Amino acid sequence: MKQTKIFALAVLVLPLLLTTLDAQELKRPKLVIGIVVDQMRYDYLYKYYPFYCGGGFKKLMNVGSNFTFAHYNYEATKTAPGHASIYTGATPFYHGIIGNDWYDKQTRQVVNAVVDTRYKSVGSNDKEGECSPKKLRATTITDQLKMAFNGKSKVISISSKNRGAVLPGGHLPSGVYWYNNNNGDFITSSYYMKHLPEWVEGFNKRKLADKYIEAGWHLFMKKENYAISEPDETNHEEDVFNEGRTSFPHTFRNVKPGEKYSLFPNTPFSNDLVYEFAKQALINEELGKDEIPDFLAVSFSAPDYIGHSYGTNAYETQDVYVRLDSTLSDFIIMLDKLIGKENYILFLTADHAALDSPSFLEENNLPTGGLGNKIQMVKEFLLDTFGSDNLIENVSNKQIYFDRDVIKKNKIDIHILQQKTADFLRDSFPEIAAIITRDNLEGKTAAREPVNPILNSFPLSIAGDVFFTLRPGYLSEFREKGTNHGSEYSYDTHVPLLFYGWNIPKQTVNAPVFIVDIAPTIADLLKISEPSASIGIPLIKND
Repeated sequence: MKQTKIFALAVLVLPLLLTTLDAQELKRPKLVIGIVVDQMRYDYLYKYYPFYCGGGFKKLMNVGSNFTFAHYNYEATKTAPGHASIYTGATPFYHGIIGNDWYDKQTRQVVNAVVDTRYKSVGSNDKEGECSPKKLRATTITDQLKMAFNGKSKVISISSKNRGAVLPGGHLPSGVYWYNNNNGDFITSSYYMKHLPEWVEGFNKRKLADKYIEAGWHLFMKKENYAISEPDETNHEEDVFNEGRTSFPHTFRNVKPGEKYSLFPNTPFSNDLVYEFAKQALINEELGKDEIPDFLAVSFSAPDYIGHSYGTNAYETQDVYVRLDSTLSDFIIMLDKLIGKENYILFLTADHAALDSPSFLEENNLPTGGLGNKIQMVKEFLLDTFGSDNLIENVSNKQIYFDRDVIKKNKIDIHILQQKTADFLRDSFPEIAAIITRDNLEGKTAAREPVNPILNSFPLSIAGDVFFTLRPGYLSEFREKGTNHGSEYSYDTHVPLLFYGWNIPKQTVNAPVFIVDIAPTIADLLKISEPSASIGIPLIKND
């Protein structure tokens, strides 16, 4: 009788015990926050370190996991490929986003990474919302989260740029919003929804962009704190606001009324606007309020606009990062209050870095230069060699596309055409570092290691026929003002990678890691499947 009672008790208690153990084993954070800083070099963490407060970058670096040697593993270091790679755990070879724009061999037109005219703007009467993630060939970590919880997880993605919002949001988001350069509002696409939520409409009615524009841009710190940067007035900078100078303060007084909203992203206050919108998303969408994990993707784009205009060593660049540090500090305080210190994971990285200002490099006798528009020389060579100057259909993203119809009509062997063109480029253009033909890449697949940065950058189904890279410090077009990016060199590939929060150890790691490792790391921590094309590995030990 006693044994029978014990058995009956065991039948009742054991399932409850196992359920409790399962719940402990499957504990997850309530929210993941992905922060991408557009055009952030790794060294900015340390260059501006003395001017950061204790609660922003410093907190992420010193309390979380700081991977100090994180790189992109491909050549196409641009905004759209960067965001896609962060969230898919794959290179452009797999996810298909090979640039911000690229040549489409099927339509014979240049296409944008996210622009999609099959969808309409929601929240405006212009074309700024005609976007979708349809060109993204792989799932994202945000997609995987939605699928893992049968659509119950909320995924919200926000940015100043459409591509900075669309690609992180993936194919299944709850909401994706970006800044409209025509009116200063946040909008979305009919791909996602038919109408803006009431809270978004309410936010837009506040017209915060107008208030920032009216206030102008003044230095955040005392001027002596900017001594580590170049002088405030240099010939390396653009006169963005038509002021007749490039030094502080900056105002919109000389900007035409119709251009104020489009120039607003060239100020650090577009970061503030994104942050204010993100706060409202957290509150109104009730992110992180239950046991089903949610995801908030935020991309701060102001540093990219400012870097392109002013370069990597300007007062403006230092100012935007010190201000962003303060914003991050406020963000973390708010997350601790709304979600709880141990209830969220935050990661921060960049979609690419940037070359030192080319004109600065040139003035200081450092390697730099530009390829320029020399395609006519190639056409003349092809005319002399193959009897036609119409063999080239397009040249873009350091690729040459041949016209298959003309090749067939002239009965030209495309394999010989590729090789002779490559030989001519090698003999004629000292600015070129490496040349690879389509034949060299056929049958090969991209890898986590950057053994072949060109292969990692392009799926052959949408790529050209001859690929080339430039020497370190060189650009396709030399820039007299500001700077650019888009190479496999460390100044473009080396970016910050910081993890902070739930189950994230305090550590500094200088072993080589890659951007494609972020998505599988988050997937492993969430205990869900990694994205469909992911080639990265988890970086955080998951106890």
